[in-house]
Amino acid sequence: MSFASTPVLENARVRLEPLAHTHADGLAVAVADGELWRAWYTSVPRPEDVAAEIDSRLARQRDGDLAPWAIVDRSTDRAVGVTTFCNLDEPNRRVEIGYTWMARSAHGSGINPAAKLLLLSRAFDDLGCIAVQFCTHWHNRQSRAAIERLGAKQDGVLRNHRIMPDGTLRDTVVFSIIDAEWPTVRRGLEARIR
Repeated sequence: MSFASTPVLENARVRLEPLAHTHADGLAVAVADGELWRAWYTSVPRPEDVAAEIDSRLARQRDGDLAPWAIVDRSTDRAVGVTTFCNLDEPNRRVEIGYTWMARSAHGSGINPAAKLLLLSRAFDDLGCIAVQFCTHWHNRQSRAAIERLGAKQDGVLRNHRIMPDGTLRDTVVFSIIDAEWPTVRRGLEARIR
């Protein structure tokens, strides 16, 4: 089973569908909800750039570098965001969950923990991963708090890790969940989405 494959994953709250151009219109609406691209510490496309972002993610999937999904709110059957497995490391049975963004109105709705439950189940139960990593910008405090609420532990901070498009330097906060922690993390996520 390839780490870059994207089967449909679903539970009562959310459905993760293989990212496709059929999601472009819905994702353009989602990214406009809260003008997500304006956050200086992250990389989210403008509504008019969503199709190009889909092209980029699908090209990276064909190269075996990424597994992209659209996040669909099952209560409305609309795409509200995107997420991926990235930094795929099959020999060492590790993936990173990242490049995730959701419409502002989806924040705090239970969609994120429901989607992460699906992704973590795929990583640990289906793919046999021994660790799943999460990375975010030091200044993205909302993302850092959300990752901690999942049950991930902070591994450290990579100082001056990346040069951002505007030339600023990004300190990257690295979190992970290891396979021994997965049963407890699963229970916590299941309790949150009931």
